[in-house]
Amino acid sequence: MKPNLSPWLMLVISLPGRSQTPRMRLWRALKGAGAAMLRDGVYVLPDGEEARKLFKAQVDEATRAGGSAHVVPFTSTDPKQETELRTAFDRIQAYAQGLEHLAAFRSELRKLTETEARKQLATVRRELETVAAIDFFPGAARAQVETALVDAEHTLNAQFAPDEPQGKKTAIPHRRLQDYRGRVWATRRHLWIDRVASAWLIRRFIDPRAEFRWLKKPTDCPKRAVGFDFDGAEFSHVGARVTFEVLAASFGLDRDPRLARLGRLIGYLDIGGVPVADAAGFASVMAGARARQGEDDDALLADMSVVLDCLYAAYSETQGESS
Repeated sequence: MKPNLSPWLMLVISLPGRSQTPRMRLWRALKGAGAAMLRDGVYVLPDGEEARKLFKAQVDEATRAGGSAHVVPFTSTDPKQETELRTAFDRIQAYAQGLEHLAAFRSELRKLTETEARKQLATVRRELETVAAIDFFPGAARAQVETALVDAEHTLNAQFAPDEPQGKKTAIPHRRLQDYRGRVWATRRHLWIDRVASAWLIRRFIDPRAEFRWLKKPTDCPKRAVGFDFDGAEFSHVGARVTFEVLAASFGLDRDPRLARLGRLIGYLDIGGVPVADAAGFASVMAGARARQGEDDDALLADMSVVLDCLYAAYSETQGESS
């Protein structure tokens, strides 16, 4: 099947003298954005707003350095040229390296503590997200590595969180906030991303006077407590929605675009799916907070509540941006 002919941007740049500083700045900026070098001083990217901003910044930088630069938009002339250009953006080798790192992680998993394991997996996730951010023509390799990443997360949870809930195939009933005020809420101890975010959501938007019980096992849940994020709990995974998203939908909170955006972040980190820009940073902060607080889930929730409050506030300033 022949590829469609794409619009492209070409940057032609010339810098004077032998000073390496402006050249190094140029190289780092273009490499980080995934630009392909056709020959010395000639770079290309798929046309788009971000590419135009990047190339404009490099034109300005070159001009300040006493050089010259031009941005030339063009379209492939035929399928052969299109294929050659796309080949310059092939990320298969980078994804293959990511798969090797995931395989090494899984082979070493039983020797690691939970904190070590989550840090290592977060590192691999960041590497792969960096590749995905400059994968302008995603294909089977990207899908394969995303599946492998989710599988690695499931393997980790099977070892350290064997009671991780399975998604039910059911509708999400609407609940009234007034029926859930001043309640005791219970979930599995050793909080991780979905549970800590769900506890934050409960206390901030559902039940400001919520009391939490951290359970050694789900069967320890008190009869009058509202269980969440374990099989058999009142609120847990439904289909592809994680507990945070189910809670938000149950109380009509998902109409808030900031909470919906947080839901996509939590969902991606918990069960995978479409990559989210803030995921790697949030996972790193979560791992650091977990390492800092150890077994103290109340202290962990306090730490991460500040982080989630900040994200919620930041999203209120950038609602129009893609996550």
